[in-house]
Amino acid sequence: MKIRLTRLIVLIMAVVTSGGFFMLYQYLTDDLEDQTFQATEESLIDTAHILTGVIESDITQNTLQTDGLKSALEKAHNHEFRAKIFKLIKTKVGTHVYVTNQQGIAIYDSKGKHTGQDMSQYNDVLLAFKDKYAARSSRDIENDPNSSVLYLGVPIKHDGNILGTLTVYKAQQDVRPFITSRRKWITLSVTMIALGIIVFTIAVFTWIFRPIGKLTQYAHAMIRGERPIFPKLGRGREVNTLGRALKEMRETLDGRSYVENYTQILTHELKSPLAAIRGSSELLQEDMPLEQRKKFLTNIQNETNRSQRIIDGLLKLSHLEAQSQLLKREDIHLLSLAKRLRDAHSHRLEPKNIPLKIDIPADLSIQGDENLLQAALANLLENAIHFSQENSTIHLAAEHSDGQTTITLTDEGPGIPDYALPRVFERFYSISKPNTSQKSSGLGLSFVKEIIDLHQGSISIENRTAPDKGACVTIII
Repeated sequence: MKIRLTRLIVLIMAVVTSGGFFMLYQYLTDDLEDQTFQATEESLIDTAHILTGVIESDITQNTLQTDGLKSALEKAHNHEFRAKIFKLIKTKVGTHVYVTNQQGIAIYDSKGKHTGQDMSQYNDVLLAFKDKYAARSSRDIENDPNSSVLYLGVPIKHDGNILGTLTVYKAQQDVRPFITSRRKWITLSVTMIALGIIVFTIAVFTWIFRPIGKLTQYAHAMIRGERPIFPKLGRGREVNTLGRALKEMRETLDGRSYVENYTQILTHELKSPLAAIRGSSELLQEDMPLEQRKKFLTNIQNETNRSQRIIDGLLKLSHLEAQSQLLKREDIHLLSLAKRLRDAHSHRLEPKNIPLKIDIPADLSIQGDENLLQAALANLLENAIHFSQENSTIHLAAEHSDGQTTITLTDEGPGIPDYALPRVFERFYSISKPNTSQKSSGLGLSFVKEIIDLHQGSISIENRTAPDKGACVTIII
């Protein structure tokens, strides 16, 4: 299956852009979490050193005093407040503190959960005693990542000696709402940009690529000699301007070639009857018997009628060929149309005792130009009557199947010579009709084919095989 290069490039661009936005989203969300925890950690450092300074100012005789810190923290945790931070509401202090002595035993914990425990094995205490940056993150519940707590410890010093440590800790869950809120905004922003790109891509395909594809098919159909209906191109101004220019160019070129073509055809086809008329008229100037004079006059009349038929046929054909599509569409009730045809041609059917059998469902109808379709079927019926023997039968049938209507007209005449079958729809190609001296204009079946083409249908003629004889015309619309 071939994929057009332009569509492939657009597809690759869409994949690359989608991948880029996914990577950007991952980076922003991951970086958001890191930056939030880094900002939290930075504020804990300040808090830890401020509170350590409070304790260091209360040290007496190298003994840690936590009463003042305890009182201050209890009051802080009992504060009633309502702080709106961005779109989140904070109503309580989420930071806690514990203090250890020189042995690493927690002698005070504002939350009460570490009091009396040996904390010396934890990094926030272990590294603080070594006067190093001391931070850790631990889970209160091993299998629950949302239970992580950030600890940051600093040494408590007096006269150059480390008397203990102070650790400030805060549950990461306290800052999660900020991360969640920001992640929602990032997700919404990236999604809106991605949707914008998708809508833009769809719009490009809908307003540009798809209409251009329709115009390309329209141009190819014209090159093949078909009569395509001008496609609907939507509302894109640029594409519609291009389409109108292409349509006008086609009509201009068709008009030029059309005039040249018909001038040549008319000149060629009228040569023969005009030569016959001139020859007969020159001979009539001479003395001749009355019977011979009548013969030449009849010849002049026949050739004049033939010229008139050629001109009339060309006018009708040219009128059809000038149409790119049907000028009107209406519901055509095929059974009623067939009955009108039979009544209109009864004066030709009855002398030869030829019944026209109709086999069409009562409810079968199609969309099209009723006058044109009637003219096409009338032309086919006239041919069938001309070539049918007396006491034979002509059969007109129609059926609907798989979304299309098939109309068939069969006769029991001699059929069409095999050499003529491929050319029967050519202009001016004709075969001799039995029992008549008149020569056909050779435009009838061309006229019929033009009508069927305007209905976006197809027409074919074939000979029926034994035991049935005659020709069968099939129209599919």
